[in-house]
Amino acid sequence: MILLAILAAAAPADDPPWNCEDPGPQQEMNYCAHQDYLKADEALNAQWKITSAAMKQMDAEGSNLSWDKRPGYFDTLREAQRAWIKYRDAHCTSEGYIFRGGSMEPFMVATCKTAMTEARTKQLKDLVEVE
Repeated sequence: MILLAILAAAAPADDPPWNCEDPGPQQEMNYCAHQDYLKADEALNAQWKITSAAMKQMDAEGSNLSWDKRPGYFDTLREAQRAWIKYRDAHCTSEGYIFRGGSMEPFMVATCKTAMTEARTKQLKDLVEVE
């Protein structure tokens, strides 16, 4: 029973009280960079819902194009998104290899994924918001 109390007291908190406004140690910078990526990914997923719904609507409106045997708007978008995810993940892993095995590798991967995800979110938005 005492051992359980000691282990519980020593267990790390689920959400450490780190300062992402001005991160200091590398572990804190890694954590904060990952949090930035999670926010970017959330925005991407929200935009995906909007863009994919628009593409499905475009498919429905163009259903009278029986002569056009090419894939529809949504199918093409989904294929592109799947390819983009594979590319982003592989590219950012490669970028992180600059510090392969070091404490800065996760930071490099997270910042790369954040930048690429934010750029992709804009691309998806631009598909449906023609100026």
